[in-house]
Amino acid sequence: MTNADDSIRQPFPARSVNYATLDRETHSRPDPAQGELRGLAHRGELATTMASATPEVRARLTGAAYAIAWPIVFTRVTRPMERRRGHWACATSVRMLADDCLDRHHDDVEAVVTDLLANARVPIIDVERWLSTRLTAATVDGHRRRRGGRGALQRPRVPAWLARELDNDPWLTDLAVQILTWVGVPTTAGTELWPLDRWAQRREAVTGDPTGGDGGTLTREIERVLTAMRRRPRWYADYVERPLGRKHAPVLAVPGDGVTDPQPLVPVGPQERDEARLADLASAAVEAINHGLRDGGDPRETVVEVLRMVFGSDIGSEEIDRVPGETAATDERVSALLANDATVRRIVDDVLHIISDGPR
Repeated sequence: MTNADDSIRQPFPARSVNYATLDRETHSRPDPAQGELRGLAHRGELATTMASATPEVRARLTGAAYAIAWPIVFTRVTRPMERRRGHWACATSVRMLADDCLDRHHDDVEAVVTDLLANARVPIIDVERWLSTRLTAATVDGHRRRRGGRGALQRPRVPAWLARELDNDPWLTDLAVQILTWVGVPTTAGTELWPLDRWAQRREAVTGDPTGGDGGTLTREIERVLTAMRRRPRWYADYVERPLGRKHAPVLAVPGDGVTDPQPLVPVGPQERDEARLADLASAAVEAINHGLRDGGDPRETVVEVLRMVFGSDIGSEEIDRVPGETAATDERVSALLANDATVRRIVDDVLHIISDGPR
């Protein structure tokens, strides 16, 4: 991370933000700091000003950016994510977010604000719309930065030497990716070290073998992968042991009788969650395309760029609580569609027709 990025992140608002107060202040009267930020953005001077500003100015502009960004992030990122996770109370408002969900929301807001203050080098007429078009890129980058901060690989992949150690076995190399992804996620598998149930279901989906997910087989396979990783002790210590040791210890709420509360029932299934997710993404895509066209963008380039950004990005940890088959592989389907020229022409025509029929 550059020094400029560090200077932007240091004055970031504390995570004990009173959203009720902030919401009232945002809507009750004009905020001079927001006016200052919007003026700098409009002149294309926001990023350069932040790079050389005093700590007081950085803190003021960062707070203004936070006030502008958090409602957008909640609507476009946090709420769809909580719906996919089945956290329906968390999806209602920021004030209803559980602690872990609130931490994720803060992480995403911080990523979006950092992106704005570091990259707003061109005139920006509408800050909210500019933020909306960059939400996916900013939050993906923020996710990777956080993984890197925990010592994990930002983009988990199996190196060639490890694939050879695993005899290029499709399931074992897939399991290696799952391990490298898991160690960089702050959540835990309850009291277990690894999410065995989810990986057992994934194993069946990858191998087609319904008998190998009995726990013992999977545990032996995990140990085989870890043994192969340990062939390079420095690599293993850096990318497995270190990030794994930084996971948050689980806290179990146990009533006085020593019996834990049952898990709440999820009111809808994976199909409904995927439909809600796609509806949210489609709404964001239409607005971003509309905005790009109004700015004079080429229709084909604008549509393809927005669809690739909105539907074609995967932050890696979104599936962490989903079993194989529950997650719609939207990014893979979109990439395949956009690789076909005739399909792209049809998609562009359909999107332009939708936008022309909708409100401007």
